[in-house]
Amino acid sequence: MPLLGVVFYFSKSPRYIPVEIIQAKVVSLFILTVILPVLIYLLLKTVGVVNTINLKTTKERIYPLILNGIIILIVLQRILTPSQSAELYFFFVGILISNMTCLLLAIMKFKASIHMIAISGVFMFFIALSIHFSININGTLALIAIIMGAIATSRLHVKAHSYIELIIGIFIGVVPQLILVTYWL
Repeated sequence: MPLLGVVFYFSKSPRYIPVEIIQAKVVSLFILTVILPVLIYLLLKTVGVVNTINLKTTKERIYPLILNGIIILIVLQRILTPSQSAELYFFFVGILISNMTCLLLAIMKFKASIHMIAISGVFMFFIALSIHFSININGTLALIAIIMGAIATSRLHVKAHSYIELIIGIFIGVVPQLILVTYWL
């Protein structure tokens, strides 16, 4: 989801950003937010920390969330700076806050929906970008809302989460983005 937000930002931003910089940031973020987490999952599965990709128990979620937080910190320190792109920087700060909130809840034995955290955070970021750049992306927002509904329905259908876990997930995804939007909007 972070990569989706970054690609969307670069496709809609009216600012001139050299193509080489966009490519470098997207490739770097792809490696750090897609490839590295997959490799970390395989390592955690090999050493027996996690059993399945679904992270069914709160205990299984702790190490992946800690490692994801470290990855996001690396992104914030090395790839995205507030001087280059305040929107993306604060988007990732919001992701970090959501990640740490989910980690805290996992430590307290509550399993919030990470799927809903991710999609609702991106949804709020898209809304903020449409306001910030004064662009009409109603079709994209409607599509994301439908995808959010499909994700929530599928999580309920496979009995991976309860209604409250989904609602808490949406809340954890939206609120940090909503609070941080005041720093760049």
